[in-house]
Amino acid sequence: MEPRKIALLAGALIIAVTTAFLARSMFNGGGGGGAPSATAAAMPNPADMPHVLVATKSLPVGTIMGPDAYRYQPWPKELVEEAYYIQGKADEAKLAGAVVRTAIAAGQPVTQGSLIKAGDRGFLAAALGPGMRAVTVPVSVQSSVAGFVFPGDRVDLVLTQSVVGGGEGEPLKVAETILRNLRVLATDQRTNAVGEDGQPVVQTFSNVTLEVTPRMAEKISVAQTVGTITLSLRSIADNNQELEEALASGDIDASGAGDEKGEKAMIAALARSPSDRRSSYSTGADVSRYQRSSVPGKPVDPNAPAVVAAGGGSGSGPVVRVARGGSVTTVEVGSK
Repeated sequence: MEPRKIALLAGALIIAVTTAFLARSMFNGGGGGGAPSATAAAMPNPADMPHVLVATKSLPVGTIMGPDAYRYQPWPKELVEEAYYIQGKADEAKLAGAVVRTAIAAGQPVTQGSLIKAGDRGFLAAALGPGMRAVTVPVSVQSSVAGFVFPGDRVDLVLTQSVVGGGEGEPLKVAETILRNLRVLATDQRTNAVGEDGQPVVQTFSNVTLEVTPRMAEKISVAQTVGTITLSLRSIADNNQELEEALASGDIDASGAGDEKGEKAMIAALARSPSDRRSSYSTGADVSRYQRSSVPGKPVDPNAPAVVAAGGGSGSGPVVRVARGGSVTTVEVGSK
């Protein structure tokens, strides 16, 4: 073998041995003999960590806080801020009924500045969605589902009225659903559905504050002068039939149709959207055969003056006015 090749092989061998020695020294902590050792960082005990209040789901602006919206979770002590709600130092019972002022993501700590509590200045304005209005409607025990309507529930508004016609008979009795899926903001001055013990409290009330659009606010103002308003409590379950009707009418965006996640988003959008397009009604005849189905007509007065027809004739029957150019001729129906 050539001396040059022998020298190259020897140099490569020296380099390999040196690299192995340096690597061993590195893993042994600077060259000391013995087997490599690894030390694991001690994990803190969750029981010893502070527990911070976090959101269990996404809380958009205007959300009314309920017991299912938050929970306590262990949090690294060095990451705890003064604005956090810490277990043992905060009264979480007072958080129920508060309104989210700034959006909170799921799993994110709830800060004191992100909530407005009931009674604070600007509470009702924070509870309203963008472009929405708050309207207060007077109700009775019978028209308010006997007090089983709580802030955060969804209701329909039913208008009951008597329509008087031209006759001497009984007026038409009719009930009409004028608005649907309205969010209840408060009952009287109560914005919280639970009591001091954290349990729902059923109370009667004389006023209910609803979240509506400006157009709906006008309709409610007129409806209060027309007849009696009754609340109809809606189910919290998803309604696929209403989703199909909303898609057909174009009330919600159908871009997510066919996708499970998109369909859930559409159902959530429908659940948050009040509606005044789909109106239904029932008349007295729908509940009793002795009631009317239309407004009573005006009876014919036999003593009324006779109608003078064209050509000097007279009669008491119906007439038709025929316009030819600038002239108008009155003709009795059935005459030649």
